[in-house]
Amino acid sequence: MAVTRNLSFEDANINVGSTVATSRNVPYSDLDLTFANKTTGDVYKKVDAAAVKQSVKTILQTDFGEKPFQPYFGANIRALLFENVTETTMSITLARNIRFAIEKYEPRAVVEDVEILDLSDRNSVYARITFRVINTQELVVLDTAISRIR
Repeated sequence: MAVTRNLSFEDANINVGSTVATSRNVPYSDLDLTFANKTTGDVYKKVDAAAVKQSVKTILQTDFGEKPFQPYFGANIRALLFENVTETTMSITLARNIRFAIEKYEPRAVVEDVEILDLSDRNSVYARITFRVINTQELVVLDTAISRIR
């Protein structure tokens, strides 16, 4: 939040002024990753909470080494699906990885809660991430299932 001082020459003392606190509300926008185009030929875009939600989902679906020149980008969730750990340890590790990845790579979101449902018999993990978008203070819930393909 920027703080500015408003001074007036009509004031008796030029050093005394009123303090006005202002903030700039910048809208968030990203390309829609479906790349569907409008009739004008433009690509649709996602704004505010939808843009941040798409970004968080992309971070969760990315494993280490998938993004060029950023080998540790992502949450590395799929790599943990077949680890030899207990159900409790898996949930704790995944929740920690998800929280860390979002805090590191998505500055527009503040993680409120991460819930993990381990579906080991189906070789997948169900995650519910609750986060707050900084610009709008909107609470967003992202439900996603991540599974091994092979």
